[in-house]
Amino acid sequence: MQVSTDAVRAGFRRSARAIVIRSLGPACALAGFVWALMQPYRLTLLHPHGQGLWWLVSEPPLYVVLVGLAFHWLIVPGVLEDLETHERDEVER
Repeated sequence: MQVSTDAVRAGFRRSARAIVIRSLGPACALAGFVWALMQPYRLTLLHPHGQGLWWLVSEPPLYVVLVGLAFHWLIVPGVLEDLETHERDEVER
């Protein structure tokens, strides 16, 4: 509760840019998951008959999910920090 009251007291409001950036990773991961559901024949893990290890590991829908999650966990925090710094500097001017 303390964090939320401090944020309200400080006039903290997320910008539209921050909301869009924060939602890109989960949207990408969701798109990969939907792709896997819509085209299950692409997932050779479901029917690995005669497939080697590379075909079992190399799944395009899974790559999309992994890229979305990696973007969300690794890239977004730094981008949001830079965006908040830039917005704070604009307000101070």
